[in-house]
Amino acid sequence: MYSWGDDTSVWKNPGKYAYDSAKKPYLEKLAAEADSTRVYTKKKEPNLALVDPKGKTISSTSKNPIIVCVDGTGSMQTWPAEIFDRLPLLYQTLSQYRDDVELSFSVIGDSATDNWPVQIGNFGKGPSLDAILKGLKPEGGGGPGIRENYELLAYFLHEHAELPNATKPFLFVMGDEMSYDEIDPKKVKQYLGDNLQSAIKSMSIWRDLSERFDIYLLRKSYPGKDEKIEQQWAEALDDRQRIIPIEDPMRVVDTAMGIVAKSWGHFSNFKKSMSARQDSDNIEKVMKSLRAADAVIKSSKGGM
Repeated sequence: MYSWGDDTSVWKNPGKYAYDSAKKPYLEKLAAEADSTRVYTKKKEPNLALVDPKGKTISSTSKNPIIVCVDGTGSMQTWPAEIFDRLPLLYQTLSQYRDDVELSFSVIGDSATDNWPVQIGNFGKGPSLDAILKGLKPEGGGGPGIRENYELLAYFLHEHAELPNATKPFLFVMGDEMSYDEIDPKKVKQYLGDNLQSAIKSMSIWRDLSERFDIYLLRKSYPGKDEKIEQQWAEALDDRQRIIPIEDPMRVVDTAMGIVAKSWGHFSNFKKSMSARQDSDNIEKVMKSLRAADAVIKSSKGGM
């Protein structure tokens, strides 16, 4: 489990990398303030005071907010816990590159079986994100077929994410299945609290969202259904190259981090960090995923 501080002692080659010395006091403060235990699957329910989307708006005045959404259904197996364990590393690394970076974490499920198919935390920095991570509950359910309620997440972000200073902020969706074709007004009312007069095509919301966000699907394979799933997401994101195949749940966060680092002009630092943490086989897994996204990663060296 990765900590919130600057401790690299558990890394494979800890002597190969050190966090920015100017950040050391801040990272030490993170470590001191953070809880050392994080459990994602054993709790009975999410902390609704922190992650209930009903009647909620998430907001950030940062120029560099990032949203991370994880599919928490049964087909994802151990992936949510592996991803969550590494999300502190995502914040640690990216906050070196841009001081104002803020993250929002969320989980999606399926209303056919799950009690809380949409869980969304507000934006935060450092240990405040620890409470959000511990407040989320991947239920491990999921409905029949190869669909989950990704479209409810898309609708929520379309209507209830206020990011006045951001230009095309990153949105990472980590999952393996498809959205339902339509956004159901009954589900919107039940889980999000909005009054939607009639159903909306999910693709139209995803297309609109793609105008506001730099979206990537970090995708776990679903054997036998990959082509159909990728076809829908390619239509949703208007670009198949935004669908990034991931082979290993422990490499998901590295891949997201690499996309941001490359876009922000810090890819050499990211590679140095990865070489200190991983062996050559794992590094190649990440680089293979990143090569799939090369054509759509936009370089933006400005910002904080």
